[in-house]
Amino acid sequence: MNILALDPFLGGSHKSFLDGMQRYSSHKIIPLTMSDKFMRWRLHGGAVTLAERSQGITDDIDLLLVSSMTNLPAFIALTNPRFAHIPSVMYMHENQLTIPLPDGEARDTTFCYINYLSMLAADKLVFSSQFHYDSLMVELPRFLRTFPDHQNLPSIDRIAAKSIVLHPGLHLHAHKAYDTVRKRLDRPVVLWNQRWEYDRNPAMFFRMMNRLDDSGCEFDLILAGDPTNEQPKELDKIWKRYGDRILHYGYVENFERYSTLLHQSDIVVSTSTHEFFCSAIMEAVYCGCHPLLPNGLTYPELVPEALREPLLHAAVFYNDEDDLFKKLRKLINGNTRPLPLASLRNIIAHLDWSRHIVEYDELFEQIVNSASNK
Repeated sequence: MNILALDPFLGGSHKSFLDGMQRYSSHKIIPLTMSDKFMRWRLHGGAVTLAERSQGITDDIDLLLVSSMTNLPAFIALTNPRFAHIPSVMYMHENQLTIPLPDGEARDTTFCYINYLSMLAADKLVFSSQFHYDSLMVELPRFLRTFPDHQNLPSIDRIAAKSIVLHPGLHLHAHKAYDTVRKRLDRPVVLWNQRWEYDRNPAMFFRMMNRLDDSGCEFDLILAGDPTNEQPKELDKIWKRYGDRILHYGYVENFERYSTLLHQSDIVVSTSTHEFFCSAIMEAVYCGCHPLLPNGLTYPELVPEALREPLLHAAVFYNDEDDLFKKLRKLINGNTRPLPLASLRNIIAHLDWSRHIVEYDELFEQIVNSASNK
C-alpha cells in the first residue's frame, strides 16, 4: 500500500524515523517534507506548503503518516476532498504541551492547540514512549481547563482511546561493523552524545566531571553533542581544565566516525531533565557503553528490571546528583564492573528497524483495514 509521510520539520529524530520507514517498511513510503528550520513557523504554516506540494503526488494514497509537527486539520482542509477520507496515523515524536521551555520563556498556547486539534483529527496516535503518553495525559486536562468555557474535557477520552505506545525504530545493526575498534584505553572514556540544550542539563554533567576530577578520578572525555541551537557556557572552562583529555569534540554526521567514537567510549551519562525518547543514549548502549541514567523519564520502560541494580555489575540508574557521583566514581575507579556488551546490546536489540518494522507495518495494515470496513 502507499503511505504518504508528512513532516514539515524533517531533521534529527524525525529524519531518522522516516529514513527507517523508507528503508525497511514493506509498504511504499512517499515522503512529503520540509527542512528542520523555523520550528514554530513550520507548525503554523507548514501545512499550507505541504498541501500545495501534495498536488505533485500522483500515487493513490492508502494512509497518511503524519508527524506531530503537522497541522493535520489544516492540511486536510486545504487538500479537500482528496485526503478527507484517507485514514491517518500521527506519530507523536513530541508535543507542545509538555516540551520543556528555557527559564523565563512562556508557553505559547497556540502551538499547544494545534497539537490538540491534530490529535483529535487523526484516526490513530502513536506515542514514542509511555512516559511521553503519561505526561501528556496529565497536562492535557490542565491545558483545556485554562479556557473560559466549552473546555471539551471528554475529548481527552477520545484521544486516549485511539492512542498506543510504540517506541521508534533505531539504526542499530550497522554499528556492529565497528565492534573491532572497541578496546580499553589507559583511562575510562566518558561519553556525551546528546544535544547541548537546557533540557539535557549539560551544566550538571560538567559539574559531575569536575567533582570526579577533584576527587582524583582519571578519565577521558568524548563530547559529541549537537550544538545546533546552543552550546554550554561551561565549554571554555572545560577546555582549559581537561585539554588533551578531550579525545573528541563536536557533532559528527558521518556514521562511521560516529560509531567509532561510541565504540571508543566506556560510559555514557544522561543528566536529562526531560526526554520524549532517548535515541542517542540507546545507540551508545548498543555499542557497549555502560549507561548511568536518571531513575525516571523514559528509561525505566526500556531497561529490564534485572539490569537496573545488578549484583555483579555497576548500577544503571541514579536517584540524584550525589548518587550519580558515587556510582560514577566507583565505575571509573574500577570498584564496580560495567555490564558486558551482550547484556547491553540485548536491552534494545528489538528496536533495530529490521525487527521493529513488523510492528509498524502490522499497525498500518490494521488502520487501513479498519477504515475500509466502516
